[in-house]
Amino acid sequence: MPSAATIRLQIEGKLAHRIPSALTPASKIIRPVVPTGVGEVDALLEGGLPIGAITEMVGPESSGRTAIALSLLRHLTHTGRVCAWVDVCDAFSPESAVAEGVNLARLLWARCGVSPLHTKPPAGYEFTLPEKYLAPAVAKKGLYGGGFGRHPRNEVKGLSEAVSGLLRPEMSAPRCAEPQRRVRPEREIFTPQPQPSLTRANARANSGKPWARMEQALRVTDLLLQAGGFSAIVLDMASIAPEYASRVPLATWFRYRAAAERTQAVLLLLTQHSCAKSSGELLLRFLPGEARDDETTVFTGIEHRLQLERRRFTQEPANVVPLRKPPQNANVAHWKSQATWAGAR
Repeated sequence: MPSAATIRLQIEGKLAHRIPSALTPASKIIRPVVPTGVGEVDALLEGGLPIGAITEMVGPESSGRTAIALSLLRHLTHTGRVCAWVDVCDAFSPESAVAEGVNLARLLWARCGVSPLHTKPPAGYEFTLPEKYLAPAVAKKGLYGGGFGRHPRNEVKGLSEAVSGLLRPEMSAPRCAEPQRRVRPEREIFTPQPQPSLTRANARANSGKPWARMEQALRVTDLLLQAGGFSAIVLDMASIAPEYASRVPLATWFRYRAAAERTQAVLLLLTQHSCAKSSGELLLRFLPGEARDDETTVFTGIEHRLQLERRRFTQEPANVVPLRKPPQNANVAHWKSQATWAGAR
């Protein structure tokens, strides 16, 4: 009777063209890491964020997610690498990125849901900016409140023509003794004007719904991952409600994970709720920050807290058992961000 190892080899040989290594467990992959630039976070993650995998940064607003992402881009762009920022809600601030030290010449900013001004619009579609974004017209000083009225000398010349027009026979008042014929006004018929024809892609791109912007962002991220050449891609869905972010199919995140592993890119996902599930290799949960109490009347910064919630692959534990009990808060990191006006401390 053949042994279990022989039977396993026979089964794997039959299924090699369909499922390679069907009965052999996959080996754990310890990926290389890239530092984020924050010492406390790098110490917690044992070096930094994994390369070729999906890292989720989950937390509420003003919890430090964007600060860590900008710190990572600062480190990568200063080493000559190219990165991308897919902005779903048009919330990215280039001024804040420059203040953080990011080299914008090596950063691709993809704004979703914003119509480009330099491209030709589709047939029948015209893009106009709201009036609040336009500069007001300069008022001209002159006659009649702005200089747009006619000169009194020219108005006198046209007075005779205006009086003769009022005395035309068809406009003269009828006499009271004559019966007047009642004329019914014609009923106005409303004819709907044809709407401008937009393609499906343009209609979704110019729509203001969150899911339309997310769908555009997912397509852009897919193109960037498949093209390659980007060391880090940040998919910023921090301002999207969890009920919209959770609608992304799991197959999308699985495809992103395979593409990131092939191109060796760091895919950073900023959300309020975990979306990637098992496709994400690292899940970092950011807790609400607290204002620093260095000064009593001046806001100097925020104290952030980060919790390592899930990590797929870790280093193999050593055979040596430590005598001391490991600390309970080994998966929590604290760091402080400082306001620009606070100065050096």
